[in-house]
Amino acid sequence: MSKAGVLLGAVMACLILPAAADTAATDGRRAAETWDKTYNGGDMDALAKLYAPEAQVIPKGAAVSGPANIQTFFSGLKAKGFDDHRITVQSARERGDVLMLSGRWEMKGPGEGGTRKTFEGNWVNVLERRGDGWRTVLHTWN
Repeated sequence: MSKAGVLLGAVMACLILPAAADTAATDGRRAAETWDKTYNGGDMDALAKLYAPEAQVIPKGAAVSGPANIQTFFSGLKAKGFDDHRITVQSARERGDVLMLSGRWEMKGPGEGGTRKTFEGNWVNVLERRGDGWRTVLHTWN
C-alpha cells in the first residue's frame, strides 16, 4: 500500500472511531434518561419492558431474573419511598450489538427519623441491541 493509502486509512480511522464513541455515549445517555424517567414516574410496566427476557438485576443480596421479577423488585423499592433516581453515564462502549455502560447513580430514600437521605454509588448496565432497540441484560450497582 502506498504512503498516501496508509495516511488516508489512518485519517478515516480517526474520523470513524470518535463517531462510534459518540453514538455509544448518546445511546447510553438516552437509555439512562429513559430508565430514570420511567422509574421516577412510577411506570413499572414500562420499566420491565426496558429489560430483555433473560435479564438479571444484581443488587446487594440475591440476583433478580426476568422482567416480571425485576418489575416486582423495583416496585418494592418505589413503595418503600426510594425515588428521584438519577444516573450519570461516565463510560459507554459499543461492541457490535452490546452496549456497556458505567457511571454513577443516586437516589433519595428514607433515612433515620423520617428524614430523606441521598444514596449513591457506582452503576453498570450491559444492554443488547434487539429488533426494537436496546434492552438491558445485566444491571448492577454498589
